[in-house]
Amino acid sequence: MHNITITEAGRAEMAFAGETPWHGLGQQVQPNAPIEQWRRDAGLEWSIERRPVRFDTTEDGAGEPGKLDGHDVLVRSDNKKGLSVVTKKYRVVQPDSVLGFFRGLTEHAGFQIETAGSLREGRMIWVLANTGLQEQIVPGDKVKGYLLLATSYDGSIATTATYTSTRVVCNNTLRLALNRDLESHIRIRHDSEFDPDLVKSQLGLLADQSWSNFVTRMKTLSGARMGSTEAGIVLAGVLAQHQAATASTAVTETRGYKKIMELFNGSGRGAEIPGVRNTAWGLVNAVTQYVDFERKAHSSATRLNNAWFGTGARLKDDVVTELLDLVQS
Repeated sequence: MHNITITEAGRAEMAFAGETPWHGLGQQVQPNAPIEQWRRDAGLEWSIERRPVRFDTTEDGAGEPGKLDGHDVLVRSDNKKGLSVVTKKYRVVQPDSVLGFFRGLTEHAGFQIETAGSLREGRMIWVLANTGLQEQIVPGDKVKGYLLLATSYDGSIATTATYTSTRVVCNNTLRLALNRDLESHIRIRHDSEFDPDLVKSQLGLLADQSWSNFVTRMKTLSGARMGSTEAGIVLAGVLAQHQAATASTAVTETRGYKKIMELFNGSGRGAEIPGVRNTAWGLVNAVTQYVDFERKAHSSATRLNNAWFGTGARLKDDVVTELLDLVQS
């Protein structure tokens, strides 16, 4: 289940440049297409409207309708579909603002949008742009730098701008922002105003510095030899922090632990590249592949949210942080 928004006309609200996504949906856009075309082809030519919350005061609906003060329904302007009920304090970041954030970056800074679209009938939208930065962590294992901006109209995520990387050999994603690099990960709560210039200032558009730090750290991990026993100890320690306190299964007996170790021990994508297997970098890639592609999820929307923002993103961050602390101590 892909959960990309599909209109009544059967059109997917997604656009992409380059190869067709795995689900085969969306409109292909030429690289360097203008923002207006991205908005049109991604199906984001709508806005969010606010409407009062009304309800039946009698079971048969014959009574005078009531009104929920202090709250609004967020409604799509094109199909009038209600997306959520929010308080008056909820600040909406419109689709044109999310796409417009990238206008100067694509026109003057060499960024290229690669995907844009909406999920869950428009409750979440995103734009992902290639920064033009790339590097080989080890020969034959290239990573590329991206900037992601996403927001939601149901409170499921804050408006989020974050630098990420994609490993070319397998499309695994990893945030450049670690716990010690918070300038690369900006979250704007929905009770705050979205100021694109301020966000760019906070990011500092420090793509070069953040990227340099990320590459240096990943190369450090690629140079750290790590056998299966040591990798298992590190992984079990991190997974234990993410396991519910009421869990009755030992971490080492969970599906996640077993699958990640299987990937680490040679079945992971790109594990055959010299300098990947039996290294700390190899464990990072095993965890990212598990989160992005192997972990059970109710839908691809859930998987996407977890991989970019949720529990999956935190798991990846924590593994990298633990490994860096280990190899640099």
